Amino acid sequence: MRYTNPVIKGFYPDPSVCFADGKYYLVASSFQYFPGVPLFESDDLVNWTQIGHVLTRRNQVHLDRINSSGGVFAPTIRHHQGRFYMVTTNDTTHENFYVYTDDIHGEWSDPITVDQGGIDPSLLFDDDGRAYFVSNGSDDDGVGGVVQCEISIETGEKLSPSRCIWQGSGGRYLESPHVYKINGQYYLMAAEGGTEYGHMITYARSRSVWGPFEGYPRNPVLTNRNKAPEIIQGIGHGDLIQDQRGGWHILSLGFRQIHQWMPYHHLGREVFLTPVTFGPDGWFTAGANGTTDREYDIAGDFEQREKKRYTFENTDWKIDWCYLRHPHAGNYELSGSRAVLHGTDVDLHQADSPTFIGIRQRDFNMVLSADVAIDGGEGGVTVYMCENEHYDLALRKGKDGFEAILKLNIGNIRHEEAAVPLPEGRATLVIRSDSQTYHFYVRTGAEEIHLGYGLSKYLSSEVSGGFTGVVLGLYAQGGTAAFENFSADYSGNP
Repeated sequence: MRYTNPVIKGFYPDPSVCFADGKYYLVASSFQYFPGVPLFESDDLVNWTQIGHVLTRRNQVHLDRINSSGGVFAPTIRHHQGRFYMVTTNDTTHENFYVYTDDIHGEWSDPITVDQGGIDPSLLFDDDGRAYFVSNGSDDDGVGGVVQCEISIETGEKLSPSRCIWQGSGGRYLESPHVYKINGQYYLMAAEGGTEYGHMITYARSRSVWGPFEGYPRNPVLTNRNKAPEIIQGIGHGDLIQDQRGGWHILSLGFRQIHQWMPYHHLGREVFLTPVTFGPDGWFTAGANGTTDREYDIAGDFEQREKKRYTFENTDWKIDWCYLRHPHAGNYELSGSRAVLHGTDVDLHQADSPTFIGIRQRDFNMVLSADVAIDGGEGGVTVYMCENEHYDLALRKGKDGFEAILKLNIGNIRHEEAAVPLPEGRATLVIRSDSQTYHFYVRTGAEEIHLGYGLSKYLSSEVSGGFTGVVLGLYAQGGTAAFENFSADYSGNP
């Protein structure tokens, strides 16, 4: 069958994948959002269903008052002898740690730290039972690059010094190392060029797990850095997987520009699937002449499915939705058809935990709507990139009564675009978007009022910085806000 990229849309960066018991499992970065590390399951590498998160307890990850794009970086998932392992970095505390579970649908262990620095850690379980911990940083002698040590998988204790085993092919920001043993050789795949427009996947191989590693002569093996005009850019940070039919693939991050000639992206780094072919010499190639396309063929008798509408009723609060940092549970009353949020004095501009619950934006063309009622303060919906860049459409109670407001926040500019009086503290809030623009409306009865618009490029990584993507949030501040009839619809034009 033929599939279309990305295979997971929206802000799910740094994918890592493993295979166990007839299914594929994938994790992605979560940064300042909680629960941490989204977890997906698939039968075919194309259709992915989120089944939960890995870091679900406060004691598993420190997120208090961290800045946006801090927190949980680049996880790796591996399966060994019936047990799943997820290893990651908390970039705020500068700790590498892993957790494990024997039940992929259950709880994961408390963290086990490893005394090796760097970021983007990975695990290799060798045929002889030894476990190796790999990251990118500096070894025990201060040499920078891909660094490796042997560990006790039961305790995380280092059993060997950390040693630099590869320094890449010459690109900047060497990251995302994974080591695989395939047909008796060790393959080390990494990313270089930065997780931006110069991003690329490179690799090397060796007969020994400690090297020396010989770089692929035609590195990079996969990149879209010179592919224009093309909206798919930033391909890199990938993980290699063999499917049940013997075919090989790379699941990588990439992003979609808002237009082929406009280098901005705001949906975040998404998940792309690219075929891999091993040659008779043992080297592998990827994609169409080393690039990732929108469509590929994959073996299998199945269809690609895509969810086009997200509501309270067809989503799960614990799976599809997320909070900013660690939430205060008493501020949320969540049911199958209604959300009641009790606001505090913490607002969306602070690197803290405002009363906020969000779902990732999945595509450019969208119609979002929700019935909102407030008793005071402010409550509504936000198109949220980070504490500095977000567009807020809300109801507010002021000294003269209720009103609908639109606030556009870009950097240190906080602008109230419009304020429209309302007869009561309830209305329907509507956002219509395409790739370049968000339009904001308030509806009372049969009347729909356009409050203004905001450009998507000001919510992009190119403007905002960082590593996240737009999350569509419900929020309350200084009062209680009730939400019903929520819908984020991607089925047609806005």
